[in-house]
Amino acid sequence: MLRPKRSVPLRIIPPDPSRDNPLRELQGRFLRWTLAIGLAEQTANIRRAALDYFLRWCDAHGIQQASQITRGLLEEYQASLHGFRKRNGRPLALNTQATRLHPIRAFCKWLSREGVVESNPAADLQMPRLPRRLPRHVPSVAEVARLLAVPDVATASGVRDRAILEVLYSTGLRRMELVQLQVFDVQVNAGVVMVRGGKGGNDRVVPLGPRAGHWVSAYLANVRSGLAGPIDPGKLFLTDYGEPFAKNRLGDLVKRYLGRARIGAPGACHMLRHACATHMLENGADIRFIQVLLGHADLSTTQVYTQVSISKLREVHACTHPGSMRGNKQGPRLRAL
Repeated sequence: MLRPKRSVPLRIIPPDPSRDNPLRELQGRFLRWTLAIGLAEQTANIRRAALDYFLRWCDAHGIQQASQITRGLLEEYQASLHGFRKRNGRPLALNTQATRLHPIRAFCKWLSREGVVESNPAADLQMPRLPRRLPRHVPSVAEVARLLAVPDVATASGVRDRAILEVLYSTGLRRMELVQLQVFDVQVNAGVVMVRGGKGGNDRVVPLGPRAGHWVSAYLANVRSGLAGPIDPGKLFLTDYGEPFAKNRLGDLVKRYLGRARIGAPGACHMLRHACATHMLENGADIRFIQVLLGHADLSTTQVYTQVSISKLREVHACTHPGSMRGNKQGPRLRAL
């Protein structure tokens, strides 16, 4: 049964003092060019947000012309990001600093290409060096099974939520990729999901396991039509209000189930993406197939899972290392030098 549409409180946004800065016109042109060359709308939104921060900073420092943007100015802005402290007193993460700087570097390159400035002021700007970190926690197969058993499948929302969890674990989709799925993107009989406009704007086809297909079929047959209402938005998964999921709302839903499954590590949808890749590697999948499944442009991004997948390495170590071989607790005697 369709529930009344939620009332969203009106947010009062104070006027932006930099809205009349002449650099805003260049920002608009740059964002239109971003979309014109085929980059994803999400990329344009990320660039818009990063440039909003930068242009507000420029306006506060009296910068109103592109010619005033120099490498020294960019380094000063970079230092301000490094020194910034959030309300809790913590600095911005290096990833966040890089996310705010990369669009500015692209903007400066575009300014030079368009002849707005004589040379690219960001050409030699050194970006933050980001360490390649392992996922904080990858749930075991038993933990995932416990998680999948949490939704109450005697209810309509429980069937939908079980289907969501199964699709995330079966396909390794990113949160935004699942949110954007249309009904026709999932072909249960063929066992495939079409991911349209994934990261980098690329499409790909990924397999859908039979168990996940079963729950998607149950959701489509018994639940979704009751959520869609008279105006069907076409998205595969709908909230109790008949609306497409926002990415944050989907993350909150998965996080609640993780808590109820007593999996207390940080993360939500991405944790199931990690679990999908790691469990397949542990069962012998080639890393290049995992790369295609996850939609990674660079194999080095996928290789982090070879470090997470420790069980196979431990098994090989136990069978081959002289100090770990079964029946040899003390290891071989070492010849004196």
